[in-house]
This record gives sequence, C-alpha cells and structure tokens, in this order.
Amino acid sequence: MGKHIAGVAALAAALLISGCTASADADGPAPSQAPTTVAAAPPPGAPDEPAGEGGGTAADRAAAYAKWGLEPLAAPPAPPRTKPVRTGGGPVPVISEIPTTDKVVFLTFDDGAEKDPEFVAMMRDLKIPFTMFLTDAAIRDDYTYFTPLSAELGAGVANHTLTHPNLRTLGAAAQQREICGQQEKLRRTYGTAPRLFRPPYGNWNEDTRTAARACGVEAIVLWRESMQITNMQYQRSDRKLHPGDIVLAHFRGKQDLKGTSMTGMTANMLRRIQEQGFTVARLEDYL
Repeated sequence: MGKHIAGVAALAAALLISGCTASADADGPAPSQAPTTVAAAPPPGAPDEPAGEGGGTAADRAAAYAKWGLEPLAAPPAPPRTKPVRTGGGPVPVISEIPTTDKVVFLTFDDGAEKDPEFVAMMRDLKIPFTMFLTDAAIRDDYTYFTPLSAELGAGVANHTLTHPNLRTLGAAAQQREICGQQEKLRRTYGTAPRLFRPPYGNWNEDTRTAARACGVEAIVLWRESMQITNMQYQRSDRKLHPGDIVLAHFRGKQDLKGTSMTGMTANMLRRIQEQGFTVARLEDYL
C-alpha cells in the first residue's frame, strides 16, 4: 500500500511539473501538437415543455443548471448521419478538432487522479456529454469511481496509457505495452475496449500510430483548447473556440486548482463555452 501511494504521488507530481495537469490560469501556448446553427437556449416554458435530450422539462433543466450557478446550454444538433472523421482501413488518424460547421465543442477529461463525488452529481444533473481518457496509474486505486460516469451517464471511456509516459522517449514495443495494457484493463473493467486514445502530453510519433492500431485504437485524439481554472489556453492566435474543437480538461482537485474544486473548474469551462455561443456535443457521435 505504501509503495502504491508513493507511486500515485510521484505520478501527480510529474503531471503537475509537465503541464499535463498544470494549474496555471493563463492563455499561453498549448503543448506542441501535430494533428494531421445551434438552436438558441430554450426559454422557460410550462412544466410539461420538453427539455431536449436530457429528458424532463425545461423548468427541470433550468433548475438543475441553476444548482451549479449556470444557465442551460443550448441543445446540440442531431448527430451527423455520416461521421466526418473516417477511421479504419489506413493509418490511425490524429485529430485535434472535428470537421463540422455545427457550433459545438467536445469535452474530454484526462488522467483520473481526482475522484470528486460532487463531479458525478454535477454530471448527473447537467447531463453533459464528455469523454474520459484514463490512466491506470491514476485510477487503479478506485476504478469504480468512473463506473457511474460511464454506465449511468454514458461518458465515453478512452485510453491514456498505463503509466503516463512521454511516448516519444519509448521504443515501439514499450509504446505498445503502454497502450495495449491499458486497453485490456479498461475492457475488463468497463466491458468494451476503447476506440480512442490520447498520448500523454500530446506527444506521439509514427511508432505511436502503429502501436495504437495494433491495440485496436481507431483514432488518436489531441486537443485545441485546455481548461485551466477560470479560463482556457488556446492554440490559435485568435484565442477563440471554433466549430468542432476538442477541449482538454483534467480530473483535478483543489490542491492543483489553487482552491477551486473540480466542479467549479467545470462550471467555469461551461461558461466560457456558452459565452462564445457554443454548446457541447458527444465526441463519439462525430468520430
């Protein structure tokens, strides 16, 4: 037990130093990466007015958002009949955004070190789609925390390696062990092998693509924006969201967020998205 706690602490320290879980609240450049009309929010209505895909009434939905100090996001458009990113039959695609004109972005949460029960309650209330890229070293002490997020709330489960290494520093065989090993752990725990993979720190090379394909991964997912505490880091010089952007956040607690809770960080992220006229869609519906 002592060795495991020390290992988790070492991982958390490495992530913090690397910037993968950086708590700086700035809009500076993101890690180097090489990626190859939404309806208005519904006005308050009668108690029997539909609220969209979240179920319940518009009044119920407004109350759920108000509990977290938020206004309801617009409902996302219907998923495209044909997914705009092609997978299978060639090199594994590496993407930072989805090609779409829909004014939507996609939320992703990495690692899994913070296991705040309030975040589960928040997502249960808001019914916002998101995808979890999970690292064994960060979650092996409590894989069950993520079960309701996946099984009950439909959050996507994706691969983020066994130990969170910089894959560029590893040979092909070691990369395959990192990716395939976590594929198998996630499959055994949650019932389905992940389709999506994110390399730690956004660092990958052609060996990564080869290993990912051998492990059954269909796409390597990077990001365009990363959520800090109150604001996002943007990769583009215009410092704005664009249709189809993938947004990176982390399972982080108050220690890394300078006293802000994970739910507070998530609420800030949703405000930034809404302020720019976007809503949130499910990544797996487009990819």
